[in-house]
Amino acid sequence: MNRRATPRPEYDSPTLVTRDNVTRHLWGDDESGRVGDEVLLSSHELHALVFTLTPGGRFGHSPDNRTVFAADEVYAVLEGTIAVINPATGETQRAETGDFIFFRRDTWHHGINWGEGPVRVLEFFSPPPAAGAASAYAKEQPYLARTLHGEPETIGRWPMDRAEFSSSATMTHLRLGDLRWRAEGDLQVGLVCSTEHLTVTWSRLLAGHRSLERRHDGDALVHLTQGELHVHTPDGSGPNWWRLLPGDSLAIPRGFGYQMVNQSGDALEAIIASAPGYLSGGVVD
Repeated sequence: MNRRATPRPEYDSPTLVTRDNVTRHLWGDDESGRVGDEVLLSSHELHALVFTLTPGGRFGHSPDNRTVFAADEVYAVLEGTIAVINPATGETQRAETGDFIFFRRDTWHHGINWGEGPVRVLEFFSPPPAAGAASAYAKEQPYLARTLHGEPETIGRWPMDRAEFSSSATMTHLRLGDLRWRAEGDLQVGLVCSTEHLTVTWSRLLAGHRSLERRHDGDALVHLTQGELHVHTPDGSGPNWWRLLPGDSLAIPRGFGYQMVNQSGDALEAIIASAPGYLSGGVVD
């Protein structure tokens, strides 16, 4: 039985989080499966972590570790192939490197590594555990004793009734071509999701360019997936220039502005989340 709560690293100024200093946690128990987490940020507004499953590895749920929360969630697949399953309905979404899965509160979810190598997934979650939206909420929900890992209703009806199944889906699978795009100065921005609780974007910045100064309506996290990124944070009395390499994150608390700068010869790509709102002072024209 695992009774250790997930750690909650929170920062009062911009902070660089790398594989060397990240907070690590082992989630789960023998029944639910065990998952290695790297907790990047867990404030009162935003929860972000990277979890890893070995080939064939999986997680489900147990009485002590239930996977149904009062939160909006995004899975961003950093590496490998994962099947994300709603065990209450059997709905299954297969996502590969660069894909996203989005679902809302009260969605039970399991995961299986369907690839031949490890799968690494960046997870964003808001409202966060600090707001009572995670295990405290899950333990108050009726326990799901019977699970489905496939939709029985599709047999004999697919793809003829595709529209009906799509309209009742509890999870959304998105590739880059499915995002809603924005030109925020030089920053190319694709909306993965934007709800009252959470906004997640995929962003690209060409070599030699910089973003406008940005300030989010809540806590934020920038996670670099490709290239080299420099970030200027002009507020506060601490360090105000940061260098990120792929796999690094920068936690940016509410109230701090930042500017993304690409000083390298190649384009960079990053996944950025903010909660509960997006840009303070309105959107960028």
